[in-house]
Amino acid sequence: MKQVVQNYKSGELAVLDVPVPGCKPGGVLVRSAYSLISTGTELMKVSEAGMSMLGKARSRPDQVAKVMRSVATNGVPATYRKVMGKLDSYTPLGYSLCGVVEQVGAGIDDVAVGDLVACAGNEHALHAELNWVPKNLYARVPDGLAPRHAAFGTVGSIALQGVRQGEPRLGEVALVIGLGLIGQLVVQLLAASGVRVVGVDPDPVRCGLAERLGAVACGDPASAAVEATVAELTDGLGVDQVFLAAGGDSNQPVELAARLSRDRGRVVDIGKCRLDLPWNAYYEKELDVRFSRSYGPGRYDPEYELEGRDYPIGYVRWTERRNLACFLDLLARGRVDVEPLVSHVADFDDAVETYRLLKDGGLKAVAVLFRYPGRPDRAGEAVAPAVAVPAVRRRGGGAAAPARAAGAPVRLAFVGAGNYATSMLLPHLTRRDGVELSTVVTTTALSAANAQRKFGFAGATTDLDAVLGDKSIDAVFVVTRHSSHAELTRKALLAGKAVFVEKPLALTEDELAGVLAAVEESGNDRLQVGFNRRFAPLLREAKQRFGARRGPAHLRYLVNAGRLDHGSWYLRQGTEGSRFVGEGGHFIDTASWLLGADPVSVYAVATSGNDDLHVVLRYPDGSTATISYVTTGPSGFPKETLDLVADGRALRLDDFVRASVYDGRRKQWVGSRLPKARDKGQSAELAAFVKAVRTGGPMPVPLESLVATTAATLAVPAGLAGGVPVTPAEAR
Repeated sequence: MKQVVQNYKSGELAVLDVPVPGCKPGGVLVRSAYSLISTGTELMKVSEAGMSMLGKARSRPDQVAKVMRSVATNGVPATYRKVMGKLDSYTPLGYSLCGVVEQVGAGIDDVAVGDLVACAGNEHALHAELNWVPKNLYARVPDGLAPRHAAFGTVGSIALQGVRQGEPRLGEVALVIGLGLIGQLVVQLLAASGVRVVGVDPDPVRCGLAERLGAVACGDPASAAVEATVAELTDGLGVDQVFLAAGGDSNQPVELAARLSRDRGRVVDIGKCRLDLPWNAYYEKELDVRFSRSYGPGRYDPEYELEGRDYPIGYVRWTERRNLACFLDLLARGRVDVEPLVSHVADFDDAVETYRLLKDGGLKAVAVLFRYPGRPDRAGEAVAPAVAVPAVRRRGGGAAAPARAAGAPVRLAFVGAGNYATSMLLPHLTRRDGVELSTVVTTTALSAANAQRKFGFAGATTDLDAVLGDKSIDAVFVVTRHSSHAELTRKALLAGKAVFVEKPLALTEDELAGVLAAVEESGNDRLQVGFNRRFAPLLREAKQRFGARRGPAHLRYLVNAGRLDHGSWYLRQGTEGSRFVGEGGHFIDTASWLLGADPVSVYAVATSGNDDLHVVLRYPDGSTATISYVTTGPSGFPKETLDLVADGRALRLDDFVRASVYDGRRKQWVGSRLPKARDKGQSAELAAFVKAVRTGGPMPVPLESLVATTAATLAVPAGLAGGVPVTPAEAR
């Protein structure tokens, strides 16, 4: 196997072939999926290894003292041979990783082969393809947590133990000095605990990141703004805790801690900074100085770490293993977000070059991950994970439309009569010749009666089965909450009805497979999903004016979605799916229609909390589409703007009000010089659906396209969790 090592005498870094460690009793053999570079601790070791012997001595006075004691005991020659022998040896790097259990040692019964675990320890969670890890230094990764995020488990435990030492309470104010990797995690943990946090770091980029992750304000340590913010938040009394997460030789952090602490405040040292405490300042405020020992109780205790002897929970609530499991749980529940901290992901084979770039400043990073080759599927993330696209199978080539009497109206039933149905669909249908609104079905009698009175339905009911069994009804509209779309669509298809379902068609791969199973079972493929934007007259004309493409295109789609009102059912992600899964199919369908194909891969990144998304779609001919779905834009800015560029031409759409096509140096076509009423295509979409039902012709959008768009939409949360492109692939 391969492992990253360093020669402390010469400073050489290498990826060596070394023997596979044995699986001893009391632990497990773990194959690495991702390991985390500590840009603080590890780079300090790498930098020290490159120093001269005098420089090494100056940087480690504690080791010099050991050498001097050895000289007094063993003499100079023996001590010299001992020191040089130790220096001129390869030492390992790394202490935080995530991987898959490959072998279980005797005495282990809490994990099995194939389980995903996070591992800790500078002797057991190394940058290596395989590691033996004792029982108290690993924890099972919760379901759904991405391996690259679980690799933060150890550094998260360090931050968590530091926060515990500060004993924060709801409503308090804390100061975090140093906003590197540990500092950023401390900020998030404190914010999750109900503490208002002020951050200090000379790097404005790290200050901005901490503010996005929960800090009230951040600034340079020399800035008067930091002191002013602390004074404002604490009424001039000072912060309750200071967390020292900085490194270096400056004594500025401990001096700033004394100046901004309240009387009898707590100062917790998590990093490795200079601690020449100014006696008067600390004495006068009677500051409580505490040290945080790495991952928590059990650290450096061989009986705990190597022999697996746990501390009773009644005496030691949070051991290092319990801290590790706790941090993984916080990650899985979204209380802490490490994705914004990932500055770079490097292949394990490029480890030496990655360290060089970090040391020389060519790569500025908060956190860097090593990605290991051959990551198995059971690690929760294959090299190119896939979202299943159920195959569209039609019994006998698809259902024929039922025979209809010439001139007979198309009879429609509506399941659901909420805001979208009553404002965007039914007004277009009530004015359409040849359409009869037969029955409206709702879960409450009064809402059905209101819809019947307002839009002229012939009947109103709460009995869905009666409507599906009514052979006179030609088509069913499913306009309910997202969680019911797939099941209602499945039932209507099995009943032989043409179905118009509002987006999304499904919230999960299993739901999508269920709809396609109903198509296969019934032979009924008469399905349309409410992707209306491809029917918008302005966009259709712009596409026609743009003309056929010869080469790949790039499409950029900005969606200024805005904030949801408090209490909106869209916020119920546990039952109704994420906001993007609910709405994103609109934009993916529009992009695919403009580019004339279905996407072959989906890559997604998000801000903290997954509120703002960026989705990159790749198409068979090399075209790409980038969809930026943001909730933090100004309310006065247009909701949807789109640009398509290819072959020296460009198409622009401004919120379905104005469109233009550019060719060379001039505008070839402008949709209108005066703003038009916004038309997103609902009327034309409904006309196409009704025509297909009336004539028995094909549905307006091929079923294969509807399925591909739905699968690509479902690939977005999968991509966010895994951090790599997701491939929509046909289910086998």
